[in-house]
Amino acid sequence: MTAGGSGDAKASGEDLLIARLFEPIATHPGALGLKDDAALLSVPPGHELVLTKDALVAGVHFFADDPPEAIARKAMRVNLSDLAAKGAEPLGVLLAFAIPPEMDAAALTAFARGIGADASLYGAPLLGGDTVRTPGPFIVSITAFGVVPAGQMVRRATAKPDQAIVVSGTIGDAALGLALRLDPSRAGFAGLGEKAAAFLKERYLLPRPRLALARALRGRASAAMDVSDGLVGDLTKMLAASGVAGEIEVDRIPLSPAARAAIEAEPALIETVLTGGDDYEILAVMPDEELDAFTTFATAAGIGVSVIGRTQAGQGLTVRASNGAAMTFAKGSFSHF
Repeated sequence: MTAGGSGDAKASGEDLLIARLFEPIATHPGALGLKDDAALLSVPPGHELVLTKDALVAGVHFFADDPPEAIARKAMRVNLSDLAAKGAEPLGVLLAFAIPPEMDAAALTAFARGIGADASLYGAPLLGGDTVRTPGPFIVSITAFGVVPAGQMVRRATAKPDQAIVVSGTIGDAALGLALRLDPSRAGFAGLGEKAAAFLKERYLLPRPRLALARALRGRASAAMDVSDGLVGDLTKMLAASGVAGEIEVDRIPLSPAARAAIEAEPALIETVLTGGDDYEILAVMPDEELDAFTTFATAAGIGVSVIGRTQAGQGLTVRASNGAAMTFAKGSFSHF
């Protein structure tokens, strides 16, 4: 993402677009005013880089008619959520997006506004990227950079047996928000009030990256990841990568009032809650002696945390229903393939 500048007679349409929309928000010195082919960053002494990348596609990760500003913010937040789960603090982002024919100047302006807003809100400055045209659909890809003190990144594959399994926030709101948009007439949603329905939809549209927990995870969690593809599926991945087993209890899964109301009206929605994805909450495993300090830190940050089960020696994940029976699921998590 480089621009020739609006005063450059040879500036291309892409240069002019970047100069108009993205130069004003790329204020970090390392962005070099978006006038070079690369950015320049210094890593703080004693720290290591953490890098992550997620791409979002219209019709897969968001609705094509979602507000462009919200699409931009979702793209930012799903990447920043990965940094949070690794115990990393943001350093900056690179942005690439493919513009379809129907995306007009007003939509592009709104999109850039969303990128700028979250870059400022989360301290993740725009450093560069690329823009291209496409016959469709709209595609957004962000690479996020973060830093952790050397040797302190919280990995996925290092969970240990006989430790607590912890999640932040509430689970299933985003998956229910998606289900609500796809089929608002189904039994679980028919009786929801306007406020509850709006809450679920907003949770799908705008994730809440738990960057405030990044520092608290370091040195306390033996393993962590964010919940993107569903609690059951993502926890299964973590346990398998770590070579341990685990058991969680459905009654201990934290639910919002809106999610609880939907499940009471349609109990089958509990499977959507557990496997649906898009939560972008923190899923961590940690020793019991670290729980009080972690909970105190999270509470001070205004984020709830819940112990939902334990790891153990062995393989696999067991999910216990209210009656103690092991639950099975038609599909453990979201997958593109």
